Amino acid sequence: MVSTLPVPQHFHSSDLSRNSTAVFDAATQHPVRVSRRNAEDFVLMTEAHAEAQRELLALAAQLIAISTETDGTLSDRMANHYPWMFALSPAERDECARSVLNAARASFSTQRPHLTMAELHSWRETAEAIAAGLGEVETEWLEDDIPVDLP
Repeated sequence: MVSTLPVPQHFHSSDLSRNSTAVFDAATQHPVRVSRRNAEDFVLMTEAHAEAQRELLALAAQLIAISTETDGTLSDRMANHYPWMFALSPAERDECARSVLNAARASFSTQRPHLTMAELHSWRETAEAIAAGLGEVETEWLEDDIPVDLP
């Protein structure tokens, strides 16, 4: 059975020696603050979470650079930074640019880096599938008059 109790986000430094398992278990789920008496607090997190934050900050830098450029539309400027977007139609590039920016706004406001990275990777995979010709395959539909046995 999965526990539904909230995981603490704050621990005292003494908890690291008395109950390190609880502190580390909490840190695998989200960053936790470890307070120290008469010293600055620490934040304990997994390497994966720290890497996700680094990726999000790098993406934020890219999006700021893209948004401050003046030549072309937003989707044109994004495609210049992310050339895989050229595999998308102009309308799809517009949709991609809007959805990635909206996901970035959500990531920044909720502190959930995976939202933006998932959106960006999803669009890239779509562009790669289109570039591979997967969108050009004619769909073969089954006949509608085939009887279906339902229980």
